Amino acid sequence: MSKRSHRAPRAVLLAGSVCLAAAVLQPAAGQESASLAHKPAGAAAKQSPYSPANLPQRAQGYYELAQGIDKLSVRRTASGNLIRFSYRVTNPVAARPLGEKTATAVMFGRTSHALLEIPVMDKVGALRQSGPLQTGQEYWMVFSNKGGVIKAGERVDVFVGTFHVDGLIVQ
Repeated sequence: MSKRSHRAPRAVLLAGSVCLAAAVLQPAAGQESASLAHKPAGAAAKQSPYSPANLPQRAQGYYELAQGIDKLSVRRTASGNLIRFSYRVTNPVAARPLGEKTATAVMFGRTSHALLEIPVMDKVGALRQSGPLQTGQEYWMVFSNKGGVIKAGERVDVFVGTFHVDGLIVQ
């Protein structure tokens, strides 16, 4: 065998060792910086580039034009035992299913696969606003999250009769 044939395997072995060492050392450096106790006061939480932090503008435009609502939000309340879905009506005719008293409303958690319903109180009734909708008015409905099955940051879908909203993030 010639010297030239021995050089190629050595070069491949050396390059593989360098890549392996870089891969092993990189997580250790990340763990070291994460363990630092002091952070700047204005430092924001790092967001994943793969999931948007809120509803995309294109979806907001769709819900405003086709469904007649905007300013959609989903928030945990009452120590996480309730989840409030709120919205503002821009077109009462398109948003009519949201105001129907007979329409069943449910919230589906995509990660937890939980199906939440609106609680009904004996003297108060369902914890949601229903009736004729008015332009520019904000409305809400509250879903029971007993046991905290849906956590903050989870994506949820809301279904009210024939109406549905997809991919809202619980705050």
